[in-house]
Amino acid sequence: MKLVLLGAPGSGKGTQAQMISKKYGLPHVSTGDIFRHHIINKTPLGVRIKEIIDAGRLCPDDITEEIVKERLSRKDCENGYLLDGFPRDIAQATILDGFSSPDKVIEIVVDHSVIEKRITGRRSCPDCNGTFHTDIIGDVTVCPVCGGTLFTRKDDNSAAVKERLSVYKEKTLPLEKYYDDQGKLFKVNGDLPVEEVFYGIEKVLI
Repeated sequence: MKLVLLGAPGSGKGTQAQMISKKYGLPHVSTGDIFRHHIINKTPLGVRIKEIIDAGRLCPDDITEEIVKERLSRKDCENGYLLDGFPRDIAQATILDGFSSPDKVIEIVVDHSVIEKRITGRRSCPDCNGTFHTDIIGDVTVCPVCGGTLFTRKDDNSAAVKERLSVYKEKTLPLEKYYDDQGKLFKVNGDLPVEEVFYGIEKVLI
């Protein structure tokens, strides 16, 4: 079973990806994780990616295609995979169809006003690497786990969130029609509690 998981930033895609991977035994292939691995390990590709990101540019399709194609060629992906972060637009979807067309594409749909609240309410702790939400801990500055000083990531402010959602709408939403025309698109309501969202995904994968 070859799956692609779509969803705007803050839609809960990462959480659902972990749950899908665990239940169905599919390797979770996240382009973001692969990029970070190369950057942290300072591989030749990682150095190139870091230069591009530091310059404020998006990683070119040829680099992303290279890492995705290599990852999906590994033995653990022989019986399927869960692809997260690729494709981001129709050009990348066409590239993917050229070497490993997905069986199903699941989009986690969440109202953008809900996403903005989710992201802007996130607080991070640099000491224990914990992530919390003001809905749970309140508007405090002290980490409830280790006592460290909580902070808001620079891209978790309202203006940055609106920009990220705008980019998602422009680049990624056209994928809906692309995959719908292929009969592969399945939408799941992401406004629900985590367990209910996963139940909706399970019904798609029956």
